[in-house]
Amino acid sequence: MLSFAGIALGIVLLIAGGTALVAGASQVATRYGVSPLIVGLTIVAFGTSAPELVVNILGALRGETGLAFGNVIGSNISNLALVLGLATIFRAIDLQGTVVKREVPLLLLITSIIIIMALDGVLEGAPARISLSDSLVLFLLFGVFIYISVQDVMRTRAVDPLISEIESHPIVTTRRINGRYWLLLALGLALLFTGGEMTIRNGVALAGQWGVSTAIVGLFVVAVGTSMPELVTSIIAAMRRESDLALGNIIGSNLFNSLIVLPASGVAGSITVPGGGVFDLAVSWLLAAVLIPVFFLGKARLSRFNGVLLVLAYIVYMTLRLTVIRA
Repeated sequence: MLSFAGIALGIVLLIAGGTALVAGASQVATRYGVSPLIVGLTIVAFGTSAPELVVNILGALRGETGLAFGNVIGSNISNLALVLGLATIFRAIDLQGTVVKREVPLLLLITSIIIIMALDGVLEGAPARISLSDSLVLFLLFGVFIYISVQDVMRTRAVDPLISEIESHPIVTTRRINGRYWLLLALGLALLFTGGEMTIRNGVALAGQWGVSTAIVGLFVVAVGTSMPELVTSIIAAMRRESDLALGNIIGSNLFNSLIVLPASGVAGSITVPGGGVFDLAVSWLLAAVLIPVFFLGKARLSRFNGVLLVLAYIVYMTLRLTVIRA
């Protein structure tokens, strides 16, 4: 119980650190002339994924690659099944904007690329892993994604619902940078580092106590805990009828996890896919694939019934992973 409580406290510190980091960085960025829209699409997205990033880098540096892998893939799965499902149960989600319409198939493409990267070594008789070269390619893809996103935003900002929703919540700017914003930045970084250390240390201890791999702890304890910011943001957005913001938050977080968090871990230490990891990758791909016919072949609407199905799918996945595929 002490290890579980330590993980919970670590995750609380991680989320608080990410929030403080976003608050401070947003004000500093806008003071130097960065558009509040760009801040919303970059710094805020980074802030919601900062807990995963810190946990994974520290885990990779400590050699706990199973926990790092489980945190990224588990976060992506919980976002698409648990977070999106719960948000949709609160209110049905309609897909309207061109920005999110582009990101949904892009997520499927990126997930497919990661699966190929992880399994290419298997074809040569080597263990499944995300290597340093794979990580560098993912970083390059993130650069391409940011470039295309900014160009697309500049062209569609007048008509895209997601852009309108972001701009309707402007970031308050000041003429001079108050010292407290730098303090928030420093505090956020300190909380992230402290929370990450606590999460990794107690996660390893909890895996030993439960007699499971660290990947399992990463998939179902750390990943779900660090996905809480996405859950809260998406539910609030859905209840406010800001559907594109609710879905964009989830898809954007998964893209950031796949193109920044995972390769950052791979640079810190090559990520070996743990036992059962191929199954996790397959589930992540299937969940991304399910969104394509829902949003592009029908009425571009995710109903409350679909939300219930997504939550049930997560429960089935969790049951299978903990009982049948425990390796």
